This record gives sequence, structure tokens and C-alpha cells, in this order.
Amino acid sequence: MDFKNAHDASSEETPAKAGAIHLEDHHGHRLSKKEQVREVDAAIARSDITLDSFAHLDINKILRKIDLRLIPMLTLLYLLSFLDRGNIGNAKIEGLAEDLNLTGAEYNGCLTAFFFTYCAFEVPSNMLLKKLSPSIWLPSIMVAWGIVMTLMGIVQDYHGLLIARIFLGVAEAGLFPGVVYYNTMWYCRYEVQVRQAIFFSAASIASAFSGLLAYAVGAYFTLYDFPETATFLTSEERAFVAFRLKYDGQDAATDNSHRIAQSERRGWEPVKAAFKDWQIWINIIVYWGYVCPLYGISLLLPTIIKELGYKSTTAQLLTVPIYVVASVITIAVAWYADRKRIRSPFIVIGLVFQLIGFIMCISSGNAGVTYAGVFIATCAIYQCQPSNVTWLSNNLAGSYKRAVGMGIQISVGNLAGAMASNFYRSEDSPRYILGHALEIGFIVAGLIAAAVLIMSYRTVNAKREQAVANHEHNGYTLEELSELGDKSITFRYTL
Repeated sequence: MDFKNAHDASSEETPAKAGAIHLEDHHGHRLSKKEQVREVDAAIARSDITLDSFAHLDINKILRKIDLRLIPMLTLLYLLSFLDRGNIGNAKIEGLAEDLNLTGAEYNGCLTAFFFTYCAFEVPSNMLLKKLSPSIWLPSIMVAWGIVMTLMGIVQDYHGLLIARIFLGVAEAGLFPGVVYYNTMWYCRYEVQVRQAIFFSAASIASAFSGLLAYAVGAYFTLYDFPETATFLTSEERAFVAFRLKYDGQDAATDNSHRIAQSERRGWEPVKAAFKDWQIWINIIVYWGYVCPLYGISLLLPTIIKELGYKSTTAQLLTVPIYVVASVITIAVAWYADRKRIRSPFIVIGLVFQLIGFIMCISSGNAGVTYAGVFIATCAIYQCQPSNVTWLSNNLAGSYKRAVGMGIQISVGNLAGAMASNFYRSEDSPRYILGHALEIGFIVAGLIAAAVLIMSYRTVNAKREQAVANHEHNGYTLEELSELGDKSITFRYTL
């Protein structure tokens, strides 16, 4: 197969300013996926190939093609995952505790148990994702949690529910970190948040309607592995997407002779680099600042509303407008954030509005005020998740370091779910002052951590700008700068 020559008739209006790419015609012989990846990588690594070589291609058209193949299925997957995980809150107000003779502590224990296995298996899952390929790993995860949820239907007591929730955590562990990393293998840094938001909005939709769905929904699906092997793209389009991703981390104003590729280095070095990276651990505190409230609300919102004096059916329905509005805000914020190439302002604003919402909840026992506070907090919470996971992914360079780093962020970050599931104790109903107070504490910690990250990134970026202005990057080889990843003086942190 041949890439279209940049000077042919189809591109006369936008002539190429650099070399044309040609891939060998294999005369009907079908290459393996590994061979396809190697061939594309070799072609785009040529020094005469630049973005101008693809100037005649419409990137928006290509992104739409990718969106249509990836986003609907990923969204469905996460909707099903979050539905399976979160519908225990709805089941409780419909008689789960009475049917299984659960005490308040036993119910909270079942909520907590899920998160320990869920968090423990997230980093290993991300490491396996690229090794086994997404088209194998992600469907396998779905089959596993489908089996667990089917068996949960025959649970008869507390111990059965506890065991089922433990195994559900194992089965679902790899989906969210896997998909947010998978998206970074298809979209550049300032295109990915809106896709993460659409995918994550499935969580709010699931939370809105989980009380109305009584049986499992299954789907047969096909996932594509990587852009280099995507059959729905032309050969030239595959090279274009791969090229953009390969050199996406270079923000510094360096010339083409200093074109820094994303490192694909495997082994334990990227793993150790991720575990030792300061920004990941500070970001986890930011993550806790909105995930504690998220899980507290998603697991206990129906109960809180019911205990404010509403019937169970009304309590279920009152959750719907909250999550629908949250979903719309999440996507709108992500679109704007990608367009402006910023992340942190929306996280900070989201944390501030969460704070306002929970202060309303803790300061009044009036049902209307509490509902309004929960409404405000939830709408602020949901947009924070895609904003923050994208913020960290933007600031981790090197494919495998990013995979591990995002796994650490989400796994340790989701320990907040284990904590939040114990914030709202049955003896504290109906006002749950302790639970709301603890949420406020985590939100404040998240705001402080976000401020630390912003100031640190600004300081590092300023130093690197000066270093590049002094041509210090000329003292490194391209390979050395690539291996340094986000620690390279040519890399700029996203704010």
C-alpha cells in the first residue's frame, strides 16, 4: 500500500512542504498488527516528514471517524460498569438491607470491600492493557464483571454480598484507568478531555437511571487497538494520527532538528519513574477532593433524599435531574477546556462549588436547602473527574510511564471510595453532619493540593523556558530528551 504523494492531484491546493511518505506495497500479503505498527513508526520517524507532509488531510474529519468507532462503545462500557457498582445505593432503599438482614455497619462494609480490590488491581491492569492489546483486555474485563453480577443475583446473606462485591472490584478494576489511558493513545493532549468527559458522563447517566433498570444489559462489541492498525482509517490517515501522537509532547519552540518523540520504553524504569514522580502524589490529593464527595453522593444520595421525608420512588426520581445536568456541564466544560488548552481553573472552580454545596447541606436540616446543596455539589463534582485525569495525563510523557502514572492516580485516588462509603453512618441520619463535614475536609485538601501543583508547574515551566532560550537543549541528543519525557527541558506542563 502507498501513502498518497503530497504533490499529487488531490492535494494541489495545499502543496506539501516536506517529504512524501510511502509504505511498501505487500501485494495482498496481510501484515500482523505488530508489523503494521513497526512499518508506520519507521515511516513517520524520517527527519524529512513533518506536519506539513499531511497538510492536505482534514484532521477534524479524521477525529470524527475515530470518535464514531471508539466513544459510543467506551461510553456504554462505563455506563454498565458504574451501574453495576453504584446501583447498590438504589437497592438499599428498595429493601436490600431487610432482605439480607444487614446492619448499617455490614452494608457499609460491603461498600468498602469493593474499593480495596478495585484499587489493588488498577496499576497491574494498565500494564497489561498495552501488552495484551485493548481489544482483548477490555472485553475480557466486561465478561468477568458480567459473570460476577449474574452470580450476585443469588446472594442470600451478608457474607455472600461481601464476597460478590470483592470480586466485582477485581473485575472492574481495569476499565476506568484502562479507558482513560486508551484514549490518550488516540487523541492528542488538547483533544482528549472532551472525549474523556463524554465517556465519564456515562457515570452520571447510570447514576440517574440505575434505580429504573432491573436487569443486566449486555452488548457484543469490537474495539480497535491502536491508530497504526485501525482498518477504518486509510494508510495515510493512520500515519498522520500516529505522527501527531508521537510528537505531541513537544511544546517548546524548538526547530525540526529537535523534534522530540514520545518514549515507548518498556520495563521497570518507567514504572519506577511513575512511582517516584511528585506530581502524581500531589494530584491524588486533588483527586480525593472530588472523588470522596462523588462516591458519598452516588452511593448514598437516594437514602439521603428518602430520609429527608420523600418516598422511595420520589427519592429515586429526584436524583435524575441532578445527574442529567451534571452530565451536560461536564461535556461543556471539557469542550471549552480543550479549546483553551487549560485544565486547572475548572478543577479549582469545581472544588469551590462543591464546598458551597456541602456547606449548604451541613448548615441546614431543611429538605429543600439540602437538595439544592447536593444539586450544586454534584454538578461541580462530575466535571472535575475528566478535567483532572486529563490534567495528569497531559503532564506525563512516555507511553508506559503515563500508563502506570494514571493507574496510580486512579487506584490510590479511588481509595477515597472506601473512605467515603463509611462517612454516612445510619446513626447520623437524616442530616449526616459528620459525613458532610468529612467531605468538606477533603474538598479543602484538594484545593490546597491544586494550588501547590499550579504554582509548581508555573515555576518549572518558567525555568525550562529560560533554559531553551539559552539553547541548553542543544546539549542533549534527541534520544536523551525523549527518554527524559516530562522531565525534559523541552517539555511544558499544562496548566
